[in-house]
Amino acid sequence: MPRVALLQMNSGIDPQANLTAVLAGAREAGEGGAQILFTPEMSILLDANRKRAGATMASADYLGIGDALADCARDTGVNIALGSMPVPLPDGKAANRAFYFPADRIAPTTYDKMHMFDVDLATGESWRESNAYQPGGHVVAIEETLVGRLGLTICYDLRFPALFDALGQRRCDAIAVPAAFTRPTGAAHWHVMLRARAIEASAFIIASAQVGSHEDGRETYGHSLVVDPWGEVLLDMGGEAPGLGFCEIDLARIEEVRAQVPSLANRREIPKS
Repeated sequence: MPRVALLQMNSGIDPQANLTAVLAGAREAGEGGAQILFTPEMSILLDANRKRAGATMASADYLGIGDALADCARDTGVNIALGSMPVPLPDGKAANRAFYFPADRIAPTTYDKMHMFDVDLATGESWRESNAYQPGGHVVAIEETLVGRLGLTICYDLRFPALFDALGQRRCDAIAVPAAFTRPTGAAHWHVMLRARAIEASAFIIASAQVGSHEDGRETYGHSLVVDPWGEVLLDMGGEAPGLGFCEIDLARIEEVRAQVPSLANRREIPKS
């Protein structure tokens, strides 16, 4: 039965400090018997100051972070599902990009976040992700991992069922949902939406999250979760502090649930008019 680890983080504006936390988490995950480490959205750099973040991403040290993560996966034997990090693009914007670094030295699989978080919250917080980030345009599912076929999403993607429907139709066994949810939206929607997506896709949801008060002034909800295909929460790391959590993934549970509620097999195309 595969064992996964979730790294709940309080990432800040120093990429090297954040990288050190991920590398330590991978080593601890391996020591705890986990085969895959899942980390949150923006694990390596969480900075709302666009000018400062741009300068950080242009540094030579930042550009070498991918190699450090690939080396860590190889050296520890732990596959690293990096929730995301910003990657500069030629047009001046960045991609909010997830990486899956396999332990067997194969090149990483990547996914660029599709849905941009552009919103004004009742708390006064305002976010315009599309000002700095270019949305991705491809659904990504990794065919063979230790948790079966793994679908990749990032944070705000959670609110768009069509993406999860597409991953369900690809018969994903697990779907990663790394996040940096705000506290207000997290308290209202995080648990119920993750459970709903697990049920709809008949798949495990593995959602590692940012938590606490961050250097750039934002506050995140935490509660890194693992949800099984029936919608049962197997792991909830709470909303107080960073840390590492472990969970066993019983892949036999997927077919049990799909046999009981064969919604993927019974699906029909909905007429547009």
